[in-house]
Amino acid sequence: MPIYEYQCGPCGTKKEHLQKLSDEPIPVCPTCGSNTYTKLISAAGFQLKGSGWYATDFKNGPQSKPKTEAKSDSMSETKPKTTPNPAPKASTPSTTK
Repeated sequence: MPIYEYQCGPCGTKKEHLQKLSDEPIPVCPTCGSNTYTKLISAAGFQLKGSGWYATDFKNGPQSKPKTEAKSDSMSETKPKTTPNPAPKASTPSTTK
């Protein structure tokens, strides 16, 4: 249930009342009995805290994450480099004299 703030014009009394959304506004001041007890407009009394809310995650703009090396780059540095075996040379027939 929301809390509504009321103020009386003649006596200046300000009070908060816990009411249902469907309840009618309170017309009479509980202090002086005047019929000028009016509901005030006030700011909401809650804050969104924790991970996932604008104030904690996006308030300071996007923050770039440190870039990590690509997987193929890091693997190529750790693997020993091998060269393909050259094709075997054709043997030439030796002639004996």
